[in-house]
Amino acid sequence: CIVRSREVQPIWSGSGPGTKPGTGRWRSELADAAQLNGIKVMIIDDSNTIRRSAEIFLVQAGCQVILAEDGFDALAKIADHQPDVIFCDIMMPRLDGYQTCALIKKNQRFRTTPVIMLSSKDGLFDRARGRMVGSDQYLTKPFTKDSLLQAVADFATPRH
Repeated sequence: CIVRSREVQPIWSGSGPGTKPGTGRWRSELADAAQLNGIKVMIIDDSNTIRRSAEIFLVQAGCQVILAEDGFDALAKIADHQPDVIFCDIMMPRLDGYQTCALIKKNQRFRTTPVIMLSSKDGLFDRARGRMVGSDQYLTKPFTKDSLLQAVADFATPRH
């Protein structure tokens, strides 16, 4: 379990096409951190880049992060760490994301833990298959910091 504290920095929100300078809103990461502070999030992905990117975004928001390289690694860690939200890549060696999600959801203790599938594919078949094994949402890679944090905020309820 990796937990690091970071200094809170205000970020500019509202920039982009069609936004006039000076009309955006300042948004403090403090609000995000307060909302997500202490939430335990497990990231299951065979890509070190994806795991580390997600870890950076989540730690900055105040989450506790548990990293797993594949489904077997995740299943070995899940009982000890009891995550509040799980992100699971679909395409992994040994035990793929669908199998991993199905095993998590079949466990009486973790069946209500939200599982969000991660995939570089955005097809209807992949989403439907994810739903069939019990996933709660589907996030397309590469994800943004905002989409990752929003998914956590939508599903996270801390287990205290």
